[in-house]
Amino acid sequence: MKADVVRAEGAPGPTLVLAGDRLPQGALALGEELRNVRRWLDRTGRGHIRKIALYGASSSSAFDLEYRFVQSLPRGFDFRTGCGHSLLACVAAAGRAGPVRVRALTTGDAVVCEPEPQGTRTVRFTGPWAARRLLPTGCPVDRIGGFDVSLVRFGNPYVFVDASAFGVRTAEELFGAGVELLLPLLRVRAAAARLLGLAPRSALPKIAAIGADGSGRPFVRSVAVDGWHPSLALTGAACLTAAVAVPGTVPHRLADGSALTILTPGGAVRTTAVAKAGVLGSVAVHGKRAHILERSVRLPWRIRVTA
Repeated sequence: MKADVVRAEGAPGPTLVLAGDRLPQGALALGEELRNVRRWLDRTGRGHIRKIALYGASSSSAFDLEYRFVQSLPRGFDFRTGCGHSLLACVAAAGRAGPVRVRALTTGDAVVCEPEPQGTRTVRFTGPWAARRLLPTGCPVDRIGGFDVSLVRFGNPYVFVDASAFGVRTAEELFGAGVELLLPLLRVRAAAARLLGLAPRSALPKIAAIGADGSGRPFVRSVAVDGWHPSLALTGAACLTAAVAVPGTVPHRLADGSALTILTPGGAVRTTAVAKAGVLGSVAVHGKRAHILERSVRLPWRIRVTA
């Protein structure tokens, strides 16, 4: 079995990308096989790879590719999360120029990866969605762990909390914060997970602290599986942009507009949204790029038929 190692700019690490036509149906869910691969990654100096993605031709004429994502966790694997950077990695590994229509099997999202003149891509989530249906509790703001937060489900469920609630007023303060902010955010995230019926130590929901400068430009810092995210997840940028379109949410209070330049510790992320009369038509994250680090890496994967 062979795979590619692909790194999308802005991601906390690379993705191990496997072509689905080389595996029997359901093979990615084999826990023991995945543990074998993880042990092999550790042995070969690739232990920093904690994302696995499987792609193949879509069975639907509405899409070109379909992909499934697995997040490697310290105690196992999470099959429920989405990862926009890993989706982009699959498109790069497939060698598709685009536009490439992708169905994300894990989350049900329909995504189009569109080439840009400068060699980057726009990753566009296509709807439509009723804006209020993006709120899993039905409320734009919930009180969790002593803080007003917004729970928004778009790509991945996110918890957005105003950074000023922690005494953080500027992007510099937010990006320079350490465990004194990380630990309270993790506690809020765990409480939000329980509210949503998820395990407190699972990969979901994600959480991010958000603020805005004097011109209304948002700045944000999010938490990844292993700590602070170096930039912002692609799904996080999309979810934040969607949340801005929902009146009453924390992001909507802090930022406004259909085009955003989101400041993150890893640089600025440009996004746009199409929304009208309470309906969100699409959300796009612009200027994304992925690099193939290794081609056709041989894996210790035993091919066998599964249920």
